[in-house]
Amino acid sequence: MAERDRKVEHIRICTTQDVQFKDKHTGFEDIDLVYDALPEMKLSEVDSRTTFLGHEFAAPLMVSGMTGGTAIAKQINKDIAAACEELGLGMGLGSQRRMVEAPALTETYYVRDVAPTIFLAGNLGATQARQYALDVIEKMLEDVGANALAIHLNPGQEAVQPEGMPDFKGCLKTIDLLARRLQVPVYVKEVGHGLAREAVQRLAHTKIKAVDVAGAGGTSWIGVDSLRGKKEVGQTFWDFGVPTAAALLEARQAWKGPLIASGGIRSGLDVVKALAMGASLGELAQPVIKAQSEGGREGVKKLLSRLVEEIRIGMFLVGAKDVKSLKQKKFIVYSGRLREWLDQRKTKYS
Repeated sequence: MAERDRKVEHIRICTTQDVQFKDKHTGFEDIDLVYDALPEMKLSEVDSRTTFLGHEFAAPLMVSGMTGGTAIAKQINKDIAAACEELGLGMGLGSQRRMVEAPALTETYYVRDVAPTIFLAGNLGATQARQYALDVIEKMLEDVGANALAIHLNPGQEAVQPEGMPDFKGCLKTIDLLARRLQVPVYVKEVGHGLAREAVQRLAHTKIKAVDVAGAGGTSWIGVDSLRGKKEVGQTFWDFGVPTAAALLEARQAWKGPLIASGGIRSGLDVVKALAMGASLGELAQPVIKAQSEGGREGVKKLLSRLVEEIRIGMFLVGAKDVKSLKQKKFIVYSGRLREWLDQRKTKYS
């Protein structure tokens, strides 16, 4: 199947079918924050601004990359980018593999005409990054005006994808090489099945600047691609992965740099919890692309505006006047699946 057709199928499946994890959840349901009934400030005084990789955000929120390389993706990306520009949020592009192989499709990724100032992350799979020359990747990033490169890891998805490339030999070396040589910062992300502590420990020896844990509990990309091919195998591994909250706390032990919490982020409260647990940003994708399919640019803006409002209210309710003070707030881990995971993995959570 052509890459372009695969991208169209991904969009169709993610906007019309239930591809969320079935029995595994993010773990945020087992996390609670301490309510401050006497915050001694006005809600209007809450300052949600933050900085990530040298770029200022109006709120600690980013839209993760999902698409590109098709005509329909062009409008999706522009609608998301325009909303992020208006709200002062960040955005990631979908995998730019298609753009490298067919440069005429660059316009389906290009959003700087509607979003000249946002933090914009380019995107390339680790297996593809291993194949391309440095100057090719540099041009790929320059052509879209990217501020950073996100290298994604997706062995589960590649294993069930009809046209997958489940070969990750040499990817760690490639990641380190690009992190050392590219002019923009490089960070590494999963696609929604999580990074365990051991993987983050290996990444910590490279020169990357951030880690996106992209945990389990939201959209299952094993599930998405199994619907296109290996349905029975995909059903077996649909829920495979590290829950987002567990991945975040494991990463916090292994990595001292910026962390992005993604994978099943569905509310501003999820973001507030994630920041109290050590994240720098919260990130989501599938709800945004669904909002765009139903309401265009205004649909995206409405969703993201709600999340920003929820972040600010959540900060207010725990007495955090700014993001720095939010990160100092205590959180509670209830007895349940998350705590069992953390205890068995000897992961600190206090």
